[in-house]
Amino acid sequence: MKVAIIGGGGRVGSCAAYALQLGGIVREIILLDANKATAEGEALDLLHGSAYTADQVIRAGEYADCAAADLVCITAGLRRKPDESRLDLINRNVALFRDIVRQLNEAGLRKDAIVFVVSNPVDILTQLALDDTGLPKNQVIGLGTVLDTSRFCSLIADALELPPTQVRAMILGEHGDTMLPIWSSATVDGVPLTKFPGVTPAFQSQVFARTQKSGAEVISRKGGAGWAVGVGIAEVIHSIALDRRRVLPVSAHVSGLYGINGVCISVPTVVGRTGVIRQYELELWPKEMQGLQTSAKALREVLATVRGK
Repeated sequence: MKVAIIGGGGRVGSCAAYALQLGGIVREIILLDANKATAEGEALDLLHGSAYTADQVIRAGEYADCAAADLVCITAGLRRKPDESRLDLINRNVALFRDIVRQLNEAGLRKDAIVFVVSNPVDILTQLALDDTGLPKNQVIGLGTVLDTSRFCSLIADALELPPTQVRAMILGEHGDTMLPIWSSATVDGVPLTKFPGVTPAFQSQVFARTQKSGAEVISRKGGAGWAVGVGIAEVIHSIALDRRRVLPVSAHVSGLYGINGVCISVPTVVGRTGVIRQYELELWPKEMQGLQTSAKALREVLATVRGK
């Protein structure tokens, strides 16, 4: 698989490239960035470690290189400020993002290419990518709440002294202020998480509150997220490359599930070689269903404003 990363010279893009290199699954990694020298430097640094990692082609490139890419991952964007919501980014990022998509269209995307949006606000930009590329709905996906879900599971495991890989719990909805935890189906190696000692309503509120603030916490301490989001990006790309059909909370267009229509939002989604294979409507607690619909409503309102510009 040939993967092009737009924004590959930035923190998120370069961490994604590193995770893909360590994964050793994709055949070619191309880094594009507005700062061409930075992309070249990142590609060269990765290339220098290839003898100890995987047999891959790693290089900097141009938009023309995206024409042959199996997957184009867009990480470029302006960084979120510590006190800024992801949706507040929209006025600063939409013009930049749409110009990127325009250049992709001019370069000539493959008809079977996957466009994978990571830039924030990811749900809104995923919908705009769907609007502007004209690709089928299954071929345009966003990172959605994949990172939030990883943070959520990792924090639960840390607090309860459990193996992180055995904790299974999802964050659904918007990647932002209205995201919601799904406790109703959370498990540890198949055992309901709510049955574990210490998993009280107070514990649930505390862990979710920290999950919500995790992005801002990382920004305040080191300037921005990198390693965890890179791992999350690689998880999605590897599921596509190997047709693993993993169930992941990516952002994709929803039509009818959970009473939601006409917006890209994170719901349980089977991700494989053609992108979105299917989406699942799980039985949720009433408050979870209400929260998911509220999240979709908030996104629709912002989307209507953006499309009107």
